[in-house]
Amino acid sequence: MSTVLSWNVNGIRAVSQKGFFEWMRDSSADAVCLQETKADPSQLTKEFFELTDSVGLPYRCYFASAKRRGYSGVAIYAKKEPESVRFLGVDEFDDEGRYLEADMGGYVLSSAYFPNSQEAGARLDYKIRFCDAVLARMDTLVAEGRHVVLCGDYNIAHEPIDLTYPKANEANPGYLPEERAWMSRFLGSGYVDTFRRLHPGEPGHYSWWSYRMKAREKDIGWRIDYHCVDERTWPAVRSASILKNVVGSDHCPVALELDL
Repeated sequence: MSTVLSWNVNGIRAVSQKGFFEWMRDSSADAVCLQETKADPSQLTKEFFELTDSVGLPYRCYFASAKRRGYSGVAIYAKKEPESVRFLGVDEFDDEGRYLEADMGGYVLSSAYFPNSQEAGARLDYKIRFCDAVLARMDTLVAEGRHVVLCGDYNIAHEPIDLTYPKANEANPGYLPEERAWMSRFLGSGYVDTFRRLHPGEPGHYSWWSYRMKAREKDIGWRIDYHCVDERTWPAVRSASILKNVVGSDHCPVALELDL
């Protein structure tokens, strides 16, 4: 059994002051995918590279950082050394540290930070290009017979059930028709939103809350963080959950257990 966690930390240095190191140790996950790290490895102290689990087993860590300091970025921490690690291979996305992929042997694990389409869809075209590039990469891996686990902040609430006020947000980034249509196309291409398949029809499950208006306290949120797998991997999924009680970011972690 493998446990894979994913968390948009909204700044790895910031969250390190809010219990991140202790959370990593106590979670004892096999792998942890992070998004919006907002740091280059050269900016991090040794504590970030010497993390261990609850019994002292070390994590190896890998980063994809944006050229622009303090922006975007993803990371993967894993107790097992990957057979290989790579970026997406598309400059406009790798320059922003949007994607990192680790071949874990039994499966390929990806940490992805999907762009925010921004007000009035200012970056919608960029976002859809990224989405399409990630889908193409997943299709390539699946065609090679690989199991894939695509973790991350997709910045998309797919269905009305995935946010508190769908009607009021129809023109807002993260719930634009084009974004939701891409998510439908992605899932229709042979991929599974693991949490929703295990919890069909259940409202009130969110992974992001605005810092404004006490949104988290009132549980006015969006579910925009996912673990998605290909259909062939789906039978190996044992659980998918949202760890809403973990604080330190405007997102909370999401968890996946699978037996490959």
